[in-house]
Amino acid sequence: MKVVDSHFHVWRQADLPWLSGPMQPRIFGPYEPIRRDYPMSEYLEDISGTGVEKAVYVQANWPPEKAEDEVAWLQEVASETGWPHGVVGYADMTVDDVRPALERLARHPLMRGVRQQFHWHENPLYRFAADPDLCRNSVVQRNVAALAEHGWSFDLQVFAGQMPGACELARSCPNVTFVLQHAGMLENLEEEGREEWRTNLKALAAEPNVVCKLSGFGTFIHRNDAQHIAGLVEEAVALFGAERCLWGSNFPIEKLWTDYGDLLGAHIAAAENLSDTQKQEIFSGTACRVYKV
Repeated sequence: MKVVDSHFHVWRQADLPWLSGPMQPRIFGPYEPIRRDYPMSEYLEDISGTGVEKAVYVQANWPPEKAEDEVAWLQEVASETGWPHGVVGYADMTVDDVRPALERLARHPLMRGVRQQFHWHENPLYRFAADPDLCRNSVVQRNVAALAEHGWSFDLQVFAGQMPGACELARSCPNVTFVLQHAGMLENLEEEGREEWRTNLKALAAEPNVVCKLSGFGTFIHRNDAQHIAGLVEEAVALFGAERCLWGSNFPIEKLWTDYGDLLGAHIAAAENLSDTQKQEIFSGTACRVYKV
């Protein structure tokens, strides 16, 4: 089976304040083992023998003023190694007009989309955005809509409670494909939390321009749990359909508690009851369409 990794990072520690400066709280817990360079050579070693044929890099929070530098570096890495096959860069959707920033990013052929992390949580350890309602901001909506001029997607990162606003954002940008990060980042595993996530995920799945990324499922439990993964995959596929789901490794974050082969194996096992066509959609087809790789 062909496999495309729709969500991975490589990095140089010196470029990332959260890796090179004082330890900053992150939703995936202590991260000392990855406070170092994670080069493409190591990623290629990690995926060796797994059947991964292509990969899409997703921005890793370089300083905002270096957003184009990040993409330019990835373009150089791809020239040297052949990887990655697409890049999701960064642009600030809260500025008055994002189009000049998008034009600068568009100089780089690997650009496929933009991620700005909108996730906000009452727990400050899980909080990234300063405002919980960025999705409802008219300036943000106008700027995200401008991605359509380049044929780019928007990688949408929100918690369950923010999904109603995310529905409004998706409706305001009908010509942009939204890629829901980590299937909506289920962090409250109590029944109340699961029900809120399930209800709001169903509403988001009703928006035809939203697809669901099956990734990052170890983020809040800090382990590679096959049963946990299977449950999330089952619910996401039931709501979105396999043709609107795509797999991503979230490496090297998940490397904190597992290796690449075991992680991919757990996701393949989670899809074992699906048809071959559905599996192909999840593990390559959807990613190839969305990210044009």
